[in-house]
Amino acid sequence: MENLLACPVCESNSLSHAFTVKDHFLTNEIFQISKCDSCGFLFTNPRPYPDEMPKYYDSDEYFSHDLSNRNFLSNVYSFIRKLSVIKKYSLITNFKRSGNILDIGCGTGEVLHFFSQKGWQTSGIEPAEKPRLFAQSNYGLRVYTEKNLDLFEEQSFDVITMWHVLEHVSRLNERIDQVKRLLKNDGILIIALPNSNSWDSGYYKEYWAAWDVPRHLYHFTQTSIRLLLSKHNLNIHEIVPMKFDSYYVSLLSEKYKSGKTKLFRSTLNGFRSNINAKKNSNNYSSLIYLAKK
Repeated sequence: MENLLACPVCESNSLSHAFTVKDHFLTNEIFQISKCDSCGFLFTNPRPYPDEMPKYYDSDEYFSHDLSNRNFLSNVYSFIRKLSVIKKYSLITNFKRSGNILDIGCGTGEVLHFFSQKGWQTSGIEPAEKPRLFAQSNYGLRVYTEKNLDLFEEQSFDVITMWHVLEHVSRLNERIDQVKRLLKNDGILIIALPNSNSWDSGYYKEYWAAWDVPRHLYHFTQTSIRLLLSKHNLNIHEIVPMKFDSYYVSLLSEKYKSGKTKLFRSTLNGFRSNINAKKNSNNYSSLIYLAKK
């Protein structure tokens, strides 16, 4: 296990133990969450070394990397993903009508495939072999390993996206430096993240599915992502809610808490979370941050 001695966001050495969370998804191992006493950032600490992480993704139920599994939850995920692709396209084309897009953590490539059909130049990064090969063979996409982030030319992309990816990245500040180098001066960086200040996080506590330890190494709020990006001279231009996420996260959280799929209760709590967020500083279950240089 790797133990971080300083906050990845503000680099303070003053850290406290916040709480513990079980890996409900796969291993049932217990992980610690540290809190920075200076900026309040929450992160999984200690966490597995990068070469240990693949075993924590080794499941047919890891839906973003598997299109063949078709139980109830995966069907819900698939339905939400299809709607999500269209919404992502609409969001991005409000700022850029066309251009060159890089999707980091592109999974099986559904977003890039949709963009390529609309005439965009597309590239993807996917560290996991199975989804990377699927995207290449099924959609004919250019999808590479993470090593290629250092091989692309400077200022290559009009749009760079990380949809629920940054919380998984081992070397956080290095990744922000990489995307900043690749982003054109008038480009848009889009980062989607779970929000640990959401109502559903407070309601489900240690059963909140979006802790997802140890796969989620960092647990962002609006304040912490703003601090991180400003540290790299990137500014948040707009914040957009992902309203579907509260329902899916509540569905998983109910299963972790009770061992059962409770559709009515999770739907109600997803709705309650969104209503609360509308009244409480836009604190939806997940948020999309649009940033510029």
